[in-house]
Amino acid sequence: MECDKCGSDAVLHAAYSGLYLCEDHLCRAVEKRLRRRVREDGLVPDDATPEDPETWVIGLSGGKDSVVLTHILHDVFERDPRIELVALSIHEGIEGYRDKSLEACEELTDDLGIRHEVVSYESEFGVQMDDVVEDDPEGMAACAYCGVFRRDVLSRYAEELGADKLLTGHNLDDEAETALMNFLEGDVDQIAKHFDASLGPFEGGDAPTDRTRANQDHHIPRAKPLRDVPEKEIALYARFRDLPAHITECPHSSEAYRGEIQELMLGLEENHPGTRHSIMAGYEKLAALAADAFGGEDSAKDFGECDNCGAPTARDICRKCNLIEALEAV
Repeated sequence: MECDKCGSDAVLHAAYSGLYLCEDHLCRAVEKRLRRRVREDGLVPDDATPEDPETWVIGLSGGKDSVVLTHILHDVFERDPRIELVALSIHEGIEGYRDKSLEACEELTDDLGIRHEVVSYESEFGVQMDDVVEDDPEGMAACAYCGVFRRDVLSRYAEELGADKLLTGHNLDDEAETALMNFLEGDVDQIAKHFDASLGPFEGGDAPTDRTRANQDHHIPRAKPLRDVPEKEIALYARFRDLPAHITECPHSSEAYRGEIQELMLGLEENHPGTRHSIMAGYEKLAALAADAFGGEDSAKDFGECDNCGAPTARDICRKCNLIEALEAV
């Protein structure tokens, strides 16, 4: 088939739009959607100046999503003195997996000239994920432990690095799956938190929701500039731009429920192209309403400090410290 934009050989049929795209126009489309999301979410504030630039810390795992995010953001903002990019990678302690992905991170950041910081679970918590999986004192999936530890490290080090925003490479598939999970679980509070934490636009954005996200002094604000782009298109972009992405599944990946949702989503998208986009369009409006009712400034008052480590939490002891104590007791 031919590209609908230029007549060259097509490399992708985007069933949700009906378009056939060549390599060049596919890559342009991915870049355009990221730039649009940056604009609609108001990621660059009006008061950012070369004298007082915004610092964006990018969670760089070495996988396709975070590598593509870092590459495009660098291309867009390399000559913009209002924005400073810093890459933050985490070594979880997974033998034969994370070392290779960190090599990809180092190759990318060296090529782009971006500051790159690496933190490990071993240095922070005295644990490695290989050992956590073996001990498993809470009887949980590996991803449940790792998610808690990763969020803690990203948040703390983003703050230490002076981040104004923490950017992650979540794609359309990731976000539609999370939206569907939150809805099926009936978790309205989580939907409200989702909006204020990473979905809602900042002041100055022109997203279709009337509401902007509430200020959250207890956490560095997060943003997901690739959340309009399907996973497959990001993978193709990484390939066509010859980016050093480490595209291998984590050996401990075993989120059973998310896996079921993923299979459901794949089937729906195949039979009804555009399902992911429709889910997110409706979910963002729903999340804005939920944030009006259950989120905002009042929800931030529920956060105090962990008695052990001082991290922001709604409990006396944060979830991370609870897990570390459970692992130390094994």
